[in-house]
Amino acid sequence: MNVGLATSAGGAGRPNEDFVGAVPGAVVLLDGAGIPGAERLCAHGVAWYTHRLGGTLLGGLSRNDGRDLAGILAAAIGEIAAAHSATCDIADPSSPQATVLMVRAHRGRLEHLLLADSLLILDQVGGGPQVVTDEREVIARRECSAPLNGVTPGTAEYDRIRASCATALRARRNQPGGYWIAKDDPRAAREAITGSLALDDLNGVALLSNGASRIVTPYGLTDWPGVLELLTAHGPSGVIDRVRQAEAQMGGGPDTQVADDATVAHCTDLARHRG
Repeated sequence: MNVGLATSAGGAGRPNEDFVGAVPGAVVLLDGAGIPGAERLCAHGVAWYTHRLGGTLLGGLSRNDGRDLAGILAAAIGEIAAAHSATCDIADPSSPQATVLMVRAHRGRLEHLLLADSLLILDQVGGGPQVVTDEREVIARRECSAPLNGVTPGTAEYDRIRASCATALRARRNQPGGYWIAKDDPRAAREAITGSLALDDLNGVALLSNGASRIVTPYGLTDWPGVLELLTAHGPSGVIDRVRQAEAQMGGGPDTQVADDATVAHCTDLARHRG
């Protein structure tokens, strides 16, 4: 498996809260959730959490000890929780957390696991791209934000309702009927979206953090087949460069989103793992 990796912090002087790494036959991408107030709860910070969790996941994948991806993730979440539970309030809903995306070539198949809203593109032989993501957080956010409909932004009422919506969303985190993310509870791993495809049916795969997937939504710079073409021509850094160019052209206008950390992994030449 050939793997190309690229990552970019959302702003100068800010820690990159994404993580990406690879071991033979497997790739891990995490997108840390920089929630306001997290620094009061954890002395280590979100970037520390994603990098420690990502490194632990790569170690688990390297051992090739027969565990499935969810089992590897559950053990890693538990290990990192134990590493800072004595010094940090890891049970608070706003303590450091991260989305998780893992792929592994194993016994002739490409296995995947997604927890929260990173994005996987499966480049299918003869079938075009299949896009896989975990939409539960997006759905929960939309439902919790419904009370803001029709309320004028910038007003005291808007700020009050928005704060209430944020509280409601946090209450759904790692709860049945809500959404799941890597944080302090290993049981979240068993709620991840998983699947597999025969390696013979794939030209390759791409993993994108939320900040990188903006190239399609909301920026509309290309579509998913176009992302694969861009990756082939310019690699993962080409995708991130297009996102940053779009942000620069918006110039801080009313439709400009705050620049996010952006990370991409592109895996090709899967043939060596088909045996």
